[in-house]
Amino acid sequence: MSHDIIAIAVLGCWLYLIAARGAFWLSSVRDDSRPLLRAPCPAVVAVVPARNEADCVAESIGTLLDQDYPGAFSVILVDDQSSDGTAGIALRAAKMRGASERLTIVYGKAPPAGWMGKTWAQQQGLALALHQSPPPSYVLLTDADIAHVPDTLAWLVAQAQAKGSVLTSLMAKLHCMTFAERLLIPAFIFFFQMLYPFRWVNAPDRATAAAAGGCMLARCDALATAGGVAAIRDAVIDDCALAERLKASGPIWLGLTERVRSIRRYPKLGDIRQMVTRSAYAQLKYSPILLAVAVVGLSLVYVLPALFALFGSGLVRALGIASWALMAISFVPTLRFYRVPLLWGAALPAICLFYLVFTIDSAFQHARRGGGTWKGRVPLRT
Repeated sequence: MSHDIIAIAVLGCWLYLIAARGAFWLSSVRDDSRPLLRAPCPAVVAVVPARNEADCVAESIGTLLDQDYPGAFSVILVDDQSSDGTAGIALRAAKMRGASERLTIVYGKAPPAGWMGKTWAQQQGLALALHQSPPPSYVLLTDADIAHVPDTLAWLVAQAQAKGSVLTSLMAKLHCMTFAERLLIPAFIFFFQMLYPFRWVNAPDRATAAAAGGCMLARCDALATAGGVAAIRDAVIDDCALAERLKASGPIWLGLTERVRSIRRYPKLGDIRQMVTRSAYAQLKYSPILLAVAVVGLSLVYVLPALFALFGSGLVRALGIASWALMAISFVPTLRFYRVPLLWGAALPAICLFYLVFTIDSAFQHARRGGGTWKGRVPLRT
């Protein structure tokens, strides 16, 4: 009888997720609209923190300098004490395009106590950006491993104007070609949307707030009102922390996109493990209790349906099959977005096991090193 009750509860969870959690699984909140850019076009400055990004920075900076935005636009690259020639590669990419005057290199200093490396790099870039002439109305916070199609900035500004958004963010499409990427990357996006349903993020009357740090267009006045990057100086998940601060002062918008893509590759399972472990325990607020709840909850909702379907009998097996089927169906839109065979939906219970291991490892790594990291660097404590 207890198994029957658990199987019914698990099916109830999947019915809730599909019917009542902001339709997250449809992956339908995208940059498909074509808002009109209003004249005069506001000035924008892109701030790009970079630490040892020699493999990616030329393409990333190149796509920023190739933007067809009709207003004033420049790029600030903050070289965060790189040892691989990141700044020089970026400058050569700008010179090849005849756009050296639109790229400024800031050679970053070591972060003070209490700052994460990335937020401190952003802070140094923003300090320069906000004193440019003309002063920017918006700042584009992006990363040195992100590539943009030429109309990205124009779309972001037009969308921000149309929606009155203080923060407009596009979730960069992650690289998904190797076996490890095809196995785990779509699930990463699926889980993110489950945690932060984009329709709820974009609804002014809901508290849910999130953003994707690879591409965030912030209105400068709202950013100042929210306390700037200094207000989230120690945040490991800085994009969602910034979104929470900014949503308090106005609408925010987040969606999937084909316009913006990550050029960072994850050829091995260990590469994806490293990406997940950096922030998974921070997502749980470094709480052992929340970690236990997450492990038990994910096991019940994602793993148990497969076990019931394979090893159960009678009603328990039927309910397990139903839950597993709903799980696989809900995964289909994300798989289609990433052009991964739809049959991978049936593997979601096994895929979830990887993420459970990564999450536990994240807690272990946090305990071992004593804090979150950016590019292998643990922040100094105050």
